[in-house]
Amino acid sequence: MSRFSLVLVGALAASPTLAHEFWLEAPAYQVQPGAEITTDIKNGQLFEGTTLAYFPNRTERFDLTFEGKTLPIAGRMGDSPALQMKAPARDGLLIVAHEATASSLTYKDWETFVGFTEHKDFKTAIADHRAAGYPEDSVRERYTRHSKALIAIGDGRGSDQELGLETELTALTNPYDADFNDMMEVALTYEGAPRKDIQIEVYEKTPEKVVTVTVYRSDDMGLLTFPVTPGMTYLVDSVVLRPAPDVGETETSPQWESLWASLTFAVPK
Repeated sequence: MSRFSLVLVGALAASPTLAHEFWLEAPAYQVQPGAEITTDIKNGQLFEGTTLAYFPNRTERFDLTFEGKTLPIAGRMGDSPALQMKAPARDGLLIVAHEATASSLTYKDWETFVGFTEHKDFKTAIADHRAAGYPEDSVRERYTRHSKALIAIGDGRGSDQELGLETELTALTNPYDADFNDMMEVALTYEGAPRKDIQIEVYEKTPEKVVTVTVYRSDDMGLLTFPVTPGMTYLVDSVVLRPAPDVGETETSPQWESLWASLTFAVPK
């Protein structure tokens, strides 16, 4: 485990080796039954970033799950916040899920790609890239984002659940439960199977927007338990990097494909 202060991470934020996270952010993670709920789609670094409007052509999936039932979110083109709705009329845990459509990028230089693989702990990616004979002056990647947020309606009682995202972080404890002991447990999966011994980053944000990043690893069952602090907001993030299934099909096909999982929630005071 390694821990970085805001000062250190902030100094590195301008480095091109640091990737941009993607997450769902609610201005209020606790609302009363029947109250207004809004949730933003965010893209940035260090748990701070740009708010993205909702566009259907950029969205593969956008839905909410409550009391075990999943319903699509009927967003309108250009909505910002992306989610605008009345909360259910009953207490419970609301799960918001979003999958972005695939996007592509070409790294501007080899060092940037190397820095990304080091930052996200893809230990064999550079050797695999060279062994496959891929070019170093034109590294192409396709990426998808798989995000969830936990919002408490009233007492917030209930459980997160696996929603079938290709890579997914699922909370096994509920931070809104009255008996929550400030130890959060999450499960990391890829194609429904546990991801063992994988880097997971936890971003903690204070009400004053001071951010601390802690880097952990999942255990042999794909689980992670970590301490949280009342009054803080959290973003949990992990990334899959795999060879692109269509590599070599055309001159512009990507060599790599990344899948990003995120989970956001708050811990009540």
